[in-house]
Amino acid sequence: MSAETFVKGKTIELRKKHIGPSCKIFFSHDPIKIVKAKGQYMYDEKGRRYLDCINNVAHVGHCHPDVVKAGAQQMELLNTNSRFLHDNLVLYAQRLQATLPDKLSVCYFVNSGSEANDLALRLAWQYSGHKDVITLENAYHGHVSSLIAISPYKFIQLSDTEQIQSVHVAPSPDVYRGKYRADHPDPASAYADEVKDMIHRVHEKGGKIAAFIAESLQSCGGQVIPPPGYFQQVAQHVRQAGGVFIADEVQVGFGRVGTHFWAFQLQGEDFVPDIVTMGKPIGNGHPMSCVVTTKEVAESFMASGIEYFNTFGGNPVSCAIGMAVLDVLEKEDLQGNALRVGRYLTGLLEEQKEKHPLVGDIRCQGLFAGVELVKDRLKLTPATAEAQEVIYRLKEQCILLSADGPHRNVLKLKPPMCFTKEDADLLVGKLDHILTGTRSSVHSTFLFSGCPRGFSKL
Repeated sequence: MSAETFVKGKTIELRKKHIGPSCKIFFSHDPIKIVKAKGQYMYDEKGRRYLDCINNVAHVGHCHPDVVKAGAQQMELLNTNSRFLHDNLVLYAQRLQATLPDKLSVCYFVNSGSEANDLALRLAWQYSGHKDVITLENAYHGHVSSLIAISPYKFIQLSDTEQIQSVHVAPSPDVYRGKYRADHPDPASAYADEVKDMIHRVHEKGGKIAAFIAESLQSCGGQVIPPPGYFQQVAQHVRQAGGVFIADEVQVGFGRVGTHFWAFQLQGEDFVPDIVTMGKPIGNGHPMSCVVTTKEVAESFMASGIEYFNTFGGNPVSCAIGMAVLDVLEKEDLQGNALRVGRYLTGLLEEQKEKHPLVGDIRCQGLFAGVELVKDRLKLTPATAEAQEVIYRLKEQCILLSADGPHRNVLKLKPPMCFTKEDADLLVGKLDHILTGTRSSVHSTFLFSGCPRGFSKL
């Protein structure tokens, strides 16, 4: 099969005709048609090579041969309903659990991050016997109805009457732009006290807390890194109220933070969530995900009397792919790479902050990084238009980046884990030129180099 079936214009035409109009596409003003990918690079229909700084889905690199081989070999042998007994399921569960604290020992395999978070809510509701959920400002946990209800990133666009009354929104623990900032003597406690006060208000109105859910590092909310100690204190308040703590690792798990395998571990070895959800990187683009919880929570779910099964979750092919991803992470020391390259990238970006007033804040943890652009560093006026201009001009130079956060002014970096120091140099070098010069001067600087081509190297 050829890499391209239709010319780009025809693909756009057919997408508009047959694909739901609310389905978002990157660079909608001038979308890229990607036909091949390898490692940290993606290639369009003309053979132009793009450095992918967006794709935390292709965690160990696009089309990694070990992952592809594992899936293909298992598919040739068997793929079936996970209600049949199969070794891949228990082998993978055993390996995955070994990366987590001992308390988190029971796995439920599903097909997407949204499915994982939806199931986590069901577990919390059943275990606690309560219904109220606390979430964070700007949080995003998935696209199914139960998760839109706990995702202010999405439901902020709804009217008050459409929002679920049992969902309560606590301040995002953002020490740059939030209520309590880096100059506060104890921002972790201050933000945790906001949750404690919220629990009291819920109780006064007759509600009861089932769960607090948070991304271990907020991604869509603007690459926010909570202050150390925040999760421990929140968990204490929530558990005293009879609820559980759900850590959403869908975007940031599997070694991305460099120092640890899971981002919630950044809070300290003494912090263990009651439920952890994972997705995206778990299968390197293959649709799989998982919920891991304690024996007590799992037994409570069983006691509901409702049998649970998932037709495709944990099927032999998914588990073979999941094990291959873990193999590659270990064999290629990609967590170590995230730590080393992440520190190098942080240094480069900090230099940009010193050089360019538009760069207000740098937030980096391994290969999870955010660059917040502001028009005024004192007033923190969001540079939204400038951020959009930056990502489109980087695209012209064949570097794929996105901008997000409540003001869409945070440049988001979540590249494949094989991202290198040379890639960091390329990205930051071109970012520097864009922030320094006018559009015409940047164009003249890069007109000769253009985008690399290289189907032959795939």
